Amino acid sequence: MRTGQVVVIGAGLAGLSAALHLLGAGRAVTVLEQEDRPGGRVGGQEYDGYTADTGATVLTMPELLDEALAAAGQPNPLRLVRLDPAYHARFADGSSIAVRTDGDAMEAEIRAFAGAREADGYRKLRRWLTELYAVEKDRFLGANFDSPLDLARPELLKLLALGGFGRLGPRIGRFLGDERLRRLFSFQALYAGLDPRTALAAYGVIPYMDTIAGVYYPLGGMGRVGRVLADAAERAGARLRFKTEAAWLERVSGRVRAVRTRAGERIECDAVVLATELTTAYRLLGARPRRPVPLRFSPSAVVMHGRTGRSWPELGHHTIFFGAAWKRTFAEIIREGRLMSDPSLLVTRPTATDPSLASSGQVVSVLAPAPNLRAGRIDWSRVGPAYREELVRVLASRGLTGFGEAYRVDELVTPRDWADRGLAAGTPFSLAHTFTQTGPFRPRNLVRGMENVALAGCGTTPGVGIPPVLISGRLAAARITMIT
Repeated sequence: MRTGQVVVIGAGLAGLSAALHLLGAGRAVTVLEQEDRPGGRVGGQEYDGYTADTGATVLTMPELLDEALAAAGQPNPLRLVRLDPAYHARFADGSSIAVRTDGDAMEAEIRAFAGAREADGYRKLRRWLTELYAVEKDRFLGANFDSPLDLARPELLKLLALGGFGRLGPRIGRFLGDERLRRLFSFQALYAGLDPRTALAAYGVIPYMDTIAGVYYPLGGMGRVGRVLADAAERAGARLRFKTEAAWLERVSGRVRAVRTRAGERIECDAVVLATELTTAYRLLGARPRRPVPLRFSPSAVVMHGRTGRSWPELGHHTIFFGAAWKRTFAEIIREGRLMSDPSLLVTRPTATDPSLASSGQVVSVLAPAPNLRAGRIDWSRVGPAYREELVRVLASRGLTGFGEAYRVDELVTPRDWADRGLAAGTPFSLAHTFTQTGPFRPRNLVRGMENVALAGCGTTPGVGIPPVLISGRLAAARITMIT
């Protein structure tokens, strides 16, 4: 067993995944976290009488949690509920459909919603998404890249044959003619910071995860995920230190010898995993990425957390309210830096699955995509409260009668707030997955000139979302175990 001393900075899911994999490889691990709890962008917050999920709300590919825990010989105590439907979708024309991950059930939904031809197209789309994921799973999503030449794998030809380097929106359109259904299987590109019409078709793996692999919810709230991983790491021997902020890295030539904390403490190490915001990692290293074009960040989001004493049959656990101006929405928030003129909104009601999250009533969070701070110069201190009222009115007009009177907002989070929490460009979704920020072109998890440092998190390989950040922790651990 090796005993290299590794410091992991950041106790989000990427950092905790790295810690568990390092522990399994026999390394001694210390995790430093500036906040008072683990989980990072997958967290929960207690308000007056209820708990809301304040970060990611969609959990897919839970087997990656099992993998990280098993690496350190730990069981998974999470009680996961598979959501069925995974989503409800409501459209501007008043129509609605439930998104089910069982193939037969979803085919029946689509046949009733849009007819037999669309149901047949869905079957073909499902096969394509499944093949796409099978090709990408191990050699693209789950692999370290050292140069673009690493793309030269047999799977590349398969990905080309599947149309993975075309555009997602048009590719979905080959299977589905109904515009509403096209949205349903392509809106996930926004998770990657992209317009579905221009996103690489390879990002069909995201709708695969949502609409085929399944969406889950941990009883006790999303914040349970980080706590379970942190507890497992401690049981396996890691030292977890909260409210401990790394200030700088003590370097000798190209090696980090110690981490200095904000309180002045010196923690010696043989290697470091920086599982932080990408810009924070570069600041700690005193380095900047060498890239021919500037980094491009994903759109941000305005989020409301609150509670209501009412219920509406239109609201499932996850409900997407699509506006009519779908194409214009992406132009506004990505290219023009403006608020959506016809909002499309994600409404999450976790008490639909776990009533214990509230002492009474329903917990409801509303997410509205918005420009990041680099794309749009919006005075959020002035605009935020007015936009909150507008979003409430929009939902009331789309079937949630009386929503404005019944819904109490306890927290409004704007791009300015995300920035105040240390997130670059005021977005929780990190770097957009443009072609030049995908695969070997995304910032590497190794830093030029640094011999014993690896990066983890949504800003590096493989990217944004709970499954990718768990993978990023494993990939960073693999880098470190090669050198310690």
